[in-house]
Amino acid sequence: MPQDKFYLVQENVLPQVLKKTAKAKELLKSGSARTVNEAVARVGISRGAFYKYRDYIIPFREASRGKILTVALILEHRAGVLSAVLNTIAQASGSILTINQNIPLQGVANASISFETDNLTVDVHVLLATLAGIAGVRKLEIIGQS
Repeated sequence: MPQDKFYLVQENVLPQVLKKTAKAKELLKSGSARTVNEAVARVGISRGAFYKYRDYIIPFREASRGKILTVALILEHRAGVLSAVLNTIAQASGSILTINQNIPLQGVANASISFETDNLTVDVHVLLATLAGIAGVRKLEIIGQS
C-alpha cells in the first residue's frame, strides 16, 4: 500500500473550498458555531464538501504541536545573532534539541536548529515570523517536521 504524501502549502494557493472547510472547522472548534450546519452556512459551503475535506486539511499550528520542528537559517556573521534566535525560541518555551552552525563564509553562516513544540506559549507561525524578523537573520526556512 503506498504511503500518503503530505505537503506544506501556502493558504493563498488553496482552492476556496479547502479554505472554507478550514474556517468551518475553526468555527466549530472555537464554539462560534455549534453545529456543522451552522458552520457551513456561515462560510458558504455544502455539508458534503465539508465532510469530504474535513479530515484532510489541518492547520499547520495543530499539525506542528507536539512535534519536532527543524529550521534552516542564514545568519549574518555578527555577535549575538544566533544567541537572539536561541533566546527567542527559549522565551516561547521551545525546547531546543540540536544546533548546527557552519563556519561563516562571506559574512554569513548557515545554521539549523531543531526544537520541540510541545510547550510553546505562542503560535508556531508567530514564533517563526519573530525569528525571521530578528536583525541579522537573512533567511529562515522550515526543513523538517516529525
